[in-house]
Amino acid sequence: MTWTFTSDLTAYLAAAGPAVAAQPVSNTTLLTVADALERRGIAAYGSDAPFFGWWTGADGTVAGGLLCTPPFPLLLSAVPEEAVRELGAALATEPLLAGLHGINARRADAEALADAWGRPTRYAEEIRLYRLAGLLPPDPAPAGGARLAAEADLPLLVEWIDAFNAEADVPGSASEAVLRDRISYGGILLWEHEGAPVSLASFNRPIGSAARVGPVYTPPALRGRGYAAGVTHAVSEAAYASGASEVLLFTDLANPTSNGVYLRLGYTPVEDRAEVVPA
Repeated sequence: MTWTFTSDLTAYLAAAGPAVAAQPVSNTTLLTVADALERRGIAAYGSDAPFFGWWTGADGTVAGGLLCTPPFPLLLSAVPEEAVRELGAALATEPLLAGLHGINARRADAEALADAWGRPTRYAEEIRLYRLAGLLPPDPAPAGGARLAAEADLPLLVEWIDAFNAEADVPGSASEAVLRDRISYGGILLWEHEGAPVSLASFNRPIGSAARVGPVYTPPALRGRGYAAGVTHAVSEAAYASGASEVLLFTDLANPTSNGVYLRLGYTPVEDRAEVVPA
């Protein structure tokens, strides 16, 4: 039983790709990040080199993986308990794991890794993964309607994604290249009221059977009017229409409003994850 670490994306995809893809719901973020690195290049998330790893069990079968695109936290897939223990030990010995900005894992795994890290830690975020069990219309229906975002919307999209990132404490700024890619497959919708955009929702390009909604953003002055529910309903339909059989999203557990909205739209909880960072 062992972890193998590398900076070679091709080696990671060959070794860990099938195991990670076998659980497309739980491993949704790892799948979309690896896809972006393949399509946009190894510097897709910044100038610091990403690294990867996979867990091989006693029977010689790869049973999960991890990846990290600094300055974002390490992402750990669903893995057996013994893999979490061994990863905890490797935090003190593996050079590629030195200087981690954080670890994003299933809640119990994050807790175990925090205990093993050998340094003071704190929870930067606790999030819940939802899957759409059966889409329900927002009630009451908000005023206005949805439309696809277009190239002409780029300045507004950049402004709103930057505002979302700042509010959610997400590193980096909006990328016009990423936004253009999402526009190309109908992956960004705007909710309009009286001819003006009032809310935004997007979804990742489907990978295997799953697409993930996010981000969803409404400017603070326009909140509380149901626009986010309207645009999330519309983007969920668009994700299904794009070929996904599983539509997913993450929410911040510290935000009861958004969690309530998604439950009322037919999303059901799958699992909780936590991001552990140095204190």
